[in-house]
Amino acid sequence: MSYWHSMNWHTEGIRVVAPVKWRRFDGLVSVFWEAESQAGAKGYYLADDPRIMIFFNDVSSRIQMSNRNGGLSHYRPMTRAVYVPAGVPMWTSSRSMHRFSHLNLHMHKDRLLRFLSPSVGNSAALTALRRPVEIQDLGAIETLAGLLVDEISNPSKHAVYAESLVGSIVAGLLDIPEQDGEKANGRLTQAQMNRLVSRIDGLGDCRMSVAEMAAAVGLSESWFSNVFKQTTGKTPLQWQLGKRIDLAKKLLLEGDLTVADIAAQLGFSDQAHLTKVFRQVVGQTPAAWRRMQQTR
Repeated sequence: MSYWHSMNWHTEGIRVVAPVKWRRFDGLVSVFWEAESQAGAKGYYLADDPRIMIFFNDVSSRIQMSNRNGGLSHYRPMTRAVYVPAGVPMWTSSRSMHRFSHLNLHMHKDRLLRFLSPSVGNSAALTALRRPVEIQDLGAIETLAGLLVDEISNPSKHAVYAESLVGSIVAGLLDIPEQDGEKANGRLTQAQMNRLVSRIDGLGDCRMSVAEMAAAVGLSESWFSNVFKQTTGKTPLQWQLGKRIDLAKKLLLEGDLTVADIAAQLGFSDQAHLTKVFRQVVGQTPAAWRRMQQTR
């Protein structure tokens, strides 16, 4: 398939700092960028076909993204890997000056269907292509992306090698439903859990309503609560509470914030509330736990 991606885009305050490296394959275009972004830099991107962005450094504290044009309330931290379905717009905004490198994979929809359908069925493949994905913990995807960048930069093998790397990245990143979807086994997929973890880790207080969590993975609130308990052994609010206590531990160790300051930052009603919950989960008060960690 002779293919070249079509995308409307505009950037301000972003400049390329090294020659762009790219290769064109069967229904695929792989592009590796190295760039520098100024504080306040902005970008707008809209592609006719699905695409994947993989960052080789953590930009979550520096770049914000949104799929809605408007105020900053719509923005969220940019994760290290993003799958953007065809026709979904993206706006970005940089908080500070920084350098970054990322791999862009532009893929013709029919090419992806030919790759996925024999294994998962046409319906499941179409469902996966419509679902956006955002993950922060890349795992093996980062290794695959690095191998693909090496092959783009210095081609040494048959094109099937690079195409197979793209296929593995797609299979590892996309939220592909099992059989008839999540209801087949009553559990969330790993991609859905990754999406939830990424979304809640991007919040300052690790707090989302059950309705917001359900919407993030494309399920009804009632069904989500059921399969979430089957997947994690906890209710959504119990799981969130554990994430907030983990964040409280991090704040206790990394800074000089008082327990009252941490309670306010994480949305507890007061210091006593945080202390009570912390003791229930950890077995010690925050102050005692901090002292114990500092003496190790």
